[in-house]
Amino acid sequence: MSMTARSGVKRMSNEEPSESKEPMKIEKLTPNSREVNTVVKVVSKSEVRNVTGRDYSVHRVADALVGDETGCVILTLWDDNIDKVSEEATLRVTNGYVNLFRGNMRLNIGRYGSFEILEESPVKEVNTENNMSEKRYEQERRYQSYRQPRYGGRRDYQRRRRY
Repeated sequence: MSMTARSGVKRMSNEEPSESKEPMKIEKLTPNSREVNTVVKVVSKSEVRNVTGRDYSVHRVADALVGDETGCVILTLWDDNIDKVSEEATLRVTNGYVNLFRGNMRLNIGRYGSFEILEESPVKEVNTENNMSEKRYEQERRYQSYRQPRYGGRRDYQRRRRY
């Protein structure tokens, strides 16, 4: 699709635009939430683990359980952001997004998002009973299953080679 064709497409979304002053509540998040602006309090932070990216570079990743009075969700923290966030801190997330990881919702800061640590916390108590990351969602398969043989599979290749 060319740039001119893409620019003519209107955004079909029920979400409020990112300019909205009111932060989004955690209970309103969906697996398709984009441009998420919210204020959350950090309940807990997991151990840091190392993962290898697609380009074989090693990154540090940790999960933080964050939320407000309506619910909580797992926030994925990468590399330097892990050390910036501590338990009981209050964060203002700007332009975050939600994705599914193994069928569970995760809040992400992402490349185009940011967060800041607030001195005064408007979040007095976090509702950990309504954990949005514990709900299972059906995840669309992005890739064809590797179990399905393509072009006749490996056996067919070996059989032809013998002749």
